[in-house]
Amino acid sequence: MHIPSGDSRTIEILDFQDALRLSGQSGGYDSEKWLYVPDFYTEYRYILGTRGVNPLICIGINPSTAAPDDLDNTLKSVARIAAGNGYDSWIMFNVYAQRATRPDDMDRELNERLHRENMRAFEYILSHVAEGVSPAIWAAWGTIIEKRPYLPRCVQDMVELGQKYGAHWLCAGKCSNKGHPHHPLYLRKDEKTAEFDIEGYLKSL
Repeated sequence: MHIPSGDSRTIEILDFQDALRLSGQSGGYDSEKWLYVPDFYTEYRYILGTRGVNPLICIGINPSTAAPDDLDNTLKSVARIAAGNGYDSWIMFNVYAQRATRPDDMDRELNERLHRENMRAFEYILSHVAEGVSPAIWAAWGTIIEKRPYLPRCVQDMVELGQKYGAHWLCAGKCSNKGHPHHPLYLRKDEKTAEFDIEGYLKSL
């Protein structure tokens, strides 16, 4: 369980580029296999995933306790779905970077700086997919997007960045009655991804 120590605007936050530059220096995991930014446990997380040239980029709402070699059940499912759909790696990214096991504990108001650095992390991921490959973005946040009014705006910013890199959006499993994409938990291990109309979805929120 991770409960934030308080509003994220009250804590020190590393800029993404600074966190990336330091990544791999803390030890404790194989940095040739894992991409972990920041690479130490703290109140926020930009990126957690495995290294490859054709990753399945899974998007949740916010990170919890997972770290390299210590995946929670959600990320174990993400890894299975990525492998089962032919991707050589996976990346767990989040709409909002603040760690909180219970989404109800997330910031009540958007931390603009944290969001800005999170979008820089997202662009880094998109820009490092192999040349000629359309980045595959798996919308996988379930109904949790309803927890905070600023979350759809964060997704819209991600969509715009994705357009810059020719990304395509996917979902896995049945969407909710309101059209929310299925969370990775409780999906069959052989679940196949399908195209997801992210722009139509955002208009419906």
